[in-house]
Amino acid sequence: MDDLTGFQRDLLYVIAGADQPSGQDVKDEIEQYYSSEINHGRLYPNLDTVVNKDLVEKGQLDRRTNYYSITDEGEQAIKNRHEWVLQYID
Repeated sequence: MDDLTGFQRDLLYVIAGADQPSGQDVKDEIEQYYSSEINHGRLYPNLDTVVNKDLVEKGQLDRRTNYYSITDEGEQAIKNRHEWVLQYID
């Protein structure tokens, strides 16, 4: 996870916390956190990056809608990151 951007890490957290969210679901959630609009040109290339790194799986809900789910590797990456962060905060 050390080679991901902060935005990509945030996408992992959103996907891990939802049950197979669509790209639009991820977009809506991340926009709430960032308090700003996230355009498709930013969202989908970053989703593709975490999919290509095998941290997230991408599937089809229907012809127009994809879903995303965290992989075992993605869950482990989140756990490792959490443990690393905890050593620096109380």
